[in-house]
Order: sequence, then C-alpha cells, then structure tokens
Amino acid sequence: MWVFDIVFSLPVLVAGLALAGLIGARARARIAAGGDIRTLAALPKAHAANAVLSVLVPTIASYAALSVVRLIGHQQGVETLSAGAVFWAVLAVGAIGCFGAIVRSSAGFRARVASEAWIKSLLIAASTVAILTTLGIVLSMVSETLQFFHQYDWRDFFFSADWAPNFRGNSALGILPLLWGTLYVSFIALMVAVPVGLFAAIYLSEYAGPRMRGVAKPLIEVLAGIPTIVYGLFALITVGPLLRDYFAQPLGLGDSASSVMTAGLVMGIMLIPFVSSLSDDTINSVPQTMRDGSYAIGATRSETIRQVVIPAALPGIVGAVLLAASRAIGETMIVVLGAGAAARLSLNPFEAMTTITVKIVSQLTGDTDFASPETLVAFALGLTLFTFTLGLNVLALMIVRKYREQYE
Repeated sequence: MWVFDIVFSLPVLVAGLALAGLIGARARARIAAGGDIRTLAALPKAHAANAVLSVLVPTIASYAALSVVRLIGHQQGVETLSAGAVFWAVLAVGAIGCFGAIVRSSAGFRARVASEAWIKSLLIAASTVAILTTLGIVLSMVSETLQFFHQYDWRDFFFSADWAPNFRGNSALGILPLLWGTLYVSFIALMVAVPVGLFAAIYLSEYAGPRMRGVAKPLIEVLAGIPTIVYGLFALITVGPLLRDYFAQPLGLGDSASSVMTAGLVMGIMLIPFVSSLSDDTINSVPQTMRDGSYAIGATRSETIRQVVIPAALPGIVGAVLLAASRAIGETMIVVLGAGAAARLSLNPFEAMTTITVKIVSQLTGDTDFASPETLVAFALGLTLFTFTLGLNVLALMIVRKYREQYE
C-alpha cells in the first residue's frame, strides 16, 4: 500500500503533469513547425520549459495559499478546507496549467517570453516569502510579549536589577543583569576578534605571498567550522582554569573558572574567521589602480592601506564586524560552559555571569506552564534582543553612509 500512496501522492502527480506538459508542448511545437523549427517563434525546448513552469508555479502558489486558509481556519476553530479538497484543487490547477501550455505551443507563441514571466514571478515570490517570514517572526514574538506584559509590569522588567524567576510565583524578572552580561561578554569577544581578524585580513591581502595566503587563509577559516560545543568544552577545561590560576586568584579577583573573561576570550577566537575572511574579500575587491595611484604620488604601503584601501573597504569591514557582533550576542553554548549562569551586575571580568540567550533557553526548558510570566518572559527577552540587534544594524548603516569613500 505504501507504493500506492507514494505513486498517487500530490508531489508525484504534479511532477507527472509537469513531465506530460514538457513532452506534449515540445511535440506540439515540432508538429507546428512542420519539420522546420526555424519557422517557430521559440525553440521546442523553450516550449517545454514554459510547460514545466506553467505546472509547477501555479500548483506551488495554490498549495501555499490554500494551506494558509486552512491554518487560519484551524486557529479560529473552523475547518474551512479539508485535506482532500486541497489535494484535488491543487491537482486541478496543475492539470489546467499543463493543458494550457500544450494548447498554446503554436508556431507564433513566444515561449521564452512566457518562461521569463514565470521566472520573474518565482523571484518575486521568493522575496515575498523572506519578507513575510520576518514579519511572522516579529508578530509571533510581539503577541507573546504582550501577554507577558499583561501579567508583569514593564517597568519592573526594563528597569529592575533583580533576576530571580520562581515558577511558584513572586518572581523578579529584571532584564538589566542579563543585558549587562550579554554586552560584557560580546564586548570582550569583539576586542579579541576584531583586531586579530582585521590585521590577519590586511596581512593576507596586502603582504602575504600567494603560497602563504593559500595555506594561512584555509587554516584560519577552519575555526569557523568547529562546533560551538567544542569551544565551550575548551573554555571549561582549559581556558577557565588557566585564567583562574594565573590571573584571577593572584590578583584577588575571584576563584571561579567560569567567568565573563573565559567566555569572551573563547568566543573571540571563534569569531576571528568571520572578521578576517569577510574583510579579506572586501579588501581584495578594492581596485589595484587605486593602490597604484597612491604609490605613484609617493605613499608607502602602510600609508596606502590606511588612507586608501581601508576607507574604500569600510562598508565590507563594518559588515564583517556587525556579523561578528550578532554572532557574539546570540551565542549560547560557550556562555553556558564558560561564563556560568549567574545573573549579576558587576565590572569584575573574572566573575560568573550569564546572557539573555542562556536565560531564554533555561526559561523554556522543562515541564513549565506556558502561560506563566516565568515562561512568557522568554519572548520578552527575545524581542528585546531582536530590537537591540536591529538598532546595531541601523547604527552600522549610518556609520557606513557617513564615512565611506565613494569612487567612480
């Protein structure tokens, strides 16, 4: 029976209609040509491509639209469309597309123009899906966040320095300690990743020979492929004890292996390839004629890099730093293993702290009441983090527009 189910499933039937349209449209175009395809407005393969797109695009669009109608109906508690109705409706759309494409495959039909129109509609649909997905994510976060603020005072959430969730009630859910921990860890990570990554990119693109570049760049990019759990274990068993034994305890700053410095250093190492690789590509894209012009007026190599190459590559470099900052703010595993889980406001980098993402995971883990403030606070934390990163993006765009050099 499973073979029967597969053969008569909707994807297989739609694929069969597309194949039938391909064969039928091509054959009809050849018949219309009367043996001389030079009389056709488009080649038979263009008719075949148009037939395939005429089946696939409308069926995908109709299936998506009908699925949204069913989803809305389910959320309202009403069955607007059954699964069988969707099946037959989509199949009918595919059959109409197949039949229409075959009928239109005449000698004067411009199949290439029709195919271009289908491809354009696909591109528009892809852009629309990306935009609607973003809107859906934001709206879902906003709806859950509003439920949280109906149960918990927003002033206590944004301005309280206490974080003490208690699933039996009377919780203190202030975001400030979590926001401070997130910014502190991210700041240390960027202090490691940005200079190291940018200097590595400048060396590889401006000073290193082809042989050195061919060896060093892949080795640096290997860091980007290491799983974050491995970085977390490295922080837990190696970096944390070293910092505790050689810096924190001798300086009287603490005796814990889990600290902001531990997580920040390891996270910074993880972010180095994000900065170096993107910056290297951007610097290499600066035209060589600009460097030659700088050398021609007597500038040295370092002066050319500072005054010509870096300003020209600034948008890409800012983008690389912004990507690294986003990764640092959203990182969870390294913080769990390297920085601990204590929500506190402190300037001591050798004390354990935590971040917003870690607390989001902990609030949604386990058998918890999904309607309680202690669970819904995860969405408020997530929306606050999203707003914060969006602000960083806007700020970065403003910096790029103000300081970048434009060349014709």
